[in-house]
Amino acid sequence: MKNSLLVHKHLIIRAEAVKPPTDEEQLQHWMREFIESINMKVFMGPYVKYCSMPGNRGITAIAIIETSHIAMHIWDEPKPALMQLDVYSCGDFSPNDICSKIMKDFDIHKIEYKYLNRET
Repeated sequence: MKNSLLVHKHLIIRAEAVKPPTDEEQLQHWMREFIESINMKVFMGPYVKYCSMPGNRGITAIAIIETSHIAMHIWDEPKPALMQLDVYSCGDFSPNDICSKIMKDFDIHKIEYKYLNRET
């Protein structure tokens, strides 16, 4: 049965960031601003934690939004840093706007993404 009210959009980004966030408060602030900029609403979070384990060092953030979730993982040992961003929403958003924002905010060296538009 098709639900005409909901969409299912999934954006998966892999990027190399020259200026990644490395501070928990900085990333938490960025996530809140980012969610607002794509016209989404935070339900819980964003929760942010830095991991200092060698080989897996970096920062992770996740937020539950009104229409699903957003997660970001940044490994800061490689230069440039490896960044993964996952945006899943039952609301509409622009993949180009999201890519442009992270490119500007984190001085992205390289970016690749997959965009899945799943019908209900």
